[in-house]
Amino acid sequence: MAEDRVMLELVGVSKLYESPEGGEAAEVLRDISLEVKAGESVAIVGPSGSGKSTLLNIIGTLDRPSAGSVILDGNELSQRGEAELAQIRNREIGFIFQLHHLLPQCTVLENVLVPTLVNRQIDREEVEGQAKELLKRVGLEGRMGYRPGQLSGGERQRAAVVRALINRPKLLLADEPTGSLDRVASDTLAELLVELNQQEQVTLIVVTHSMSLAKRMGRVLELEKKWIVDSG
Repeated sequence: MAEDRVMLELVGVSKLYESPEGGEAAEVLRDISLEVKAGESVAIVGPSGSGKSTLLNIIGTLDRPSAGSVILDGNELSQRGEAELAQIRNREIGFIFQLHHLLPQCTVLENVLVPTLVNRQIDREEVEGQAKELLKRVGLEGRMGYRPGQLSGGERQRAAVVRALINRPKLLLADEPTGSLDRVASDTLAELLVELNQQEQVTLIVVTHSMSLAKRMGRVLELEKKWIVDSG
């Protein structure tokens, strides 16, 4: 169950991309405002080119809005410097992409531990134990020493989920996480995301074309003509 605390707030967020030829700017998002409570799960759906991934990148501070504010757990992020935003992304936001982006030369366990390397104060033995426990929870206890090329597509995505969770983020963002998977692997990953949202109480926002995945979330938002529509 979601807490009453607002984890994410967008206030009047718009995004325009300037034309390289000096022509009229392309407006992708217009005056979007929304609140997502702590522990809530939300799907963002809409046609290709509607701005779903742009919105997710703005929420995750990978891109900046042209106007408006992004507030994470009470802290306004839009005007923060790049170094500070990088720290926030590493410690407070977890990312899952359609392509897993695992390092091919590293084992599954090593890939999961990559986000922890920038924190020199961390207890290495403790975080490695945490990584192993999470990998066990997602059914990869027998794959920790494997490299990504030795895994199935679904296994690689599950490893990417664990990597996104290793720093215990406040917010988990998933951009088309089942887009490159077959139906069985997609269903398995969807069940995993719902389970982790409920058990870990991590706030989850998923951008997806898959209505079967979207319907597993607590709320569905639709991007329509640059605006957000709450579909319930």
